[in-house]
Amino acid sequence: MLNFFKKEEFKIVAPVTGQLIPLLEVEDKVFSTKMMGDGFAVEPSGNTIVAPLSGTLESVFPTGHAVGIKTKDGIECIVHIGLDTVELNGQGFNVKVKQGQKIKAGEAMIEIDNDFIKSKGYKLTTMVVFPAGYDHVFELGTKQVQVGEKLV
Repeated sequence: MLNFFKKEEFKIVAPVTGQLIPLLEVEDKVFSTKMMGDGFAVEPSGNTIVAPLSGTLESVFPTGHAVGIKTKDGIECIVHIGLDTVELNGQGFNVKVKQGQKIKAGEAMIEIDNDFIKSKGYKLTTMVVFPAGYDHVFELGTKQVQVGEKLV
């Protein structure tokens, strides 16, 4: 019964299996210059994109390329899958969630067809940025990560 009142630990997890890289290495100035906020990126080898933190899905783009999450404490997080992938109009993305839905860190949000998206000439670099509510310097380095692995 006491676990019912236990506060969930705040954590940020890897959104996908792959190579973790600093935002500075992302080949898009909007992200590499941190215009949208600080964060990190992953070069995916996996195809399941999970929520990097728990909260409410504030925005789920119909194209499947981006999701916005807001925690109950007001932390805003954007998960952006790929560079210019909005141009695919949803091809290669299978969205498993809806706007307004509550989600837990590590819960599946989107399945991506890596081979299809790459065959169309797009990079799948997946950025996780925090435009508001979370003042943290992300110095996570470069390493292999597994989907759902705790990073912060």
